[in-house]
Amino acid sequence: MKKSIGAKTLVYPTPVFVVGSYNRNGRPNIMTAAWGGICCSKPPCVAVSLRKSRSSYDNIVSRKAFTINIPSEQHAAAADYVGIVSGRNKDKFAATGLTPVKSDRVDAPLVKEFAFALECNLLQTIEIGAHTQFIGEIIDIQAEEDMLDPTGAPDIEKVKPILFAPEMQAYYGIGSFVGKAFSIGETI
Repeated sequence: MKKSIGAKTLVYPTPVFVVGSYNRNGRPNIMTAAWGGICCSKPPCVAVSLRKSRSSYDNIVSRKAFTINIPSEQHAAAADYVGIVSGRNKDKFAATGLTPVKSDRVDAPLVKEFAFALECNLLQTIEIGAHTQFIGEIIDIQAEEDMLDPTGAPDIEKVKPILFAPEMQAYYGIGSFVGKAFSIGETI
């Protein structure tokens, strides 16, 4: 029997996004956000929700661009750190040893050490309440070649993205393969 646990910010899986942006002076910044995901197929878009108090909020509004960098399990501590300190008074790249890389396609930095990243131009903002949802049109995806499968798609078992469990305030790796999408259901 199911039990009501109330209205909460809880869904599984919750991604761990490291959002890259430049401030008005061109200094690169990153922050961790878990409120996000793919929101449209045509044009390809991703959404991420941020509070107005975050420096990344002002950066994205000002520059009209951001990146979504996917940290792997080995970068969990760095991803956590950039989510708990402010870019207003701390150079998060210097503190973590991560390297900002200028995108050729959008006005936002990539994280060199992260194997998978989306480059986005700001398409729309939606005021929701405590957060503003930024919808970014995905202009390109950058992936390390050794993280791709034989078809050229990112291999989730090689990328090893981390997931966030909001209620437990914990990070997890991905689980094992369950079945082929748009196929396993045909067995019913």
